Amino acid sequence: MSLTFKNGVIDCIPTLLGYIGIGIAAGVIAKAANLSVLEVTLLALIVYAGAAQFIIAGLMLISAPVSAIIFTVFLVNSRHFLMSMATAPYFKKFSLLNNIGIGSLLTDETFAVVMTSISKKVPVNSQWMHGLNLTAYLVWILSCFIGAVIGNWLPDPRQFGLDYALVAMFIGLLYLQLISDSHKTKKNMILVMLTVAVLLIFLMKFISAELALLIATLFGCLFGVLIEKWV
Repeated sequence: MSLTFKNGVIDCIPTLLGYIGIGIAAGVIAKAANLSVLEVTLLALIVYAGAAQFIIAGLMLISAPVSAIIFTVFLVNSRHFLMSMATAPYFKKFSLLNNIGIGSLLTDETFAVVMTSISKKVPVNSQWMHGLNLTAYLVWILSCFIGAVIGNWLPDPRQFGLDYALVAMFIGLLYLQLISDSHKTKKNMILVMLTVAVLLIFLMKFISAELALLIATLFGCLFGVLIEKWV
């Protein structure tokens, strides 16, 4: 049976608590950086990246130059090149317009959902992907808006644990990825993850965390492919 837009919306639901928690936190912090509710909402609408929005708010608070903000956000979001390249082969038969829409709204969470579905041999398609992406996008915008509105009464999101929401969601997505992919051994997957983690920690001593993450991820992909071939 072909997946529909509605299926994509339903498959996105398990990730929404993370979007809501971190979105509200992003809205609160952006409001604390003297942005208006409209500006916070536009930031969510145009940038649509949790880590980047936190960074933008922080850099604006210290009056950093625009060039520094743009370059930092580019580095932080450079991982999306890797996610898009990994996802693209499964949507080749769909139109360029569909693929632009898919790539533009792809996030860490929707990437995890689609790759988990692919590992289960689910026949993903553009309609399903649009349902997944658009649901996450709209919930994120609404969450940032709510965060901005209540920003005056919630000065420190950490006291409610909102700053941990994204981490908790990634842990859940990682667990689902580990238990759902039957084509790779758990030993190999854990070995690749440990390799990436160790390399990341080592590289962060010499270069920025964002660039270290990109290099460690690329090396992890190469290492994973080599392991599969050796096995």
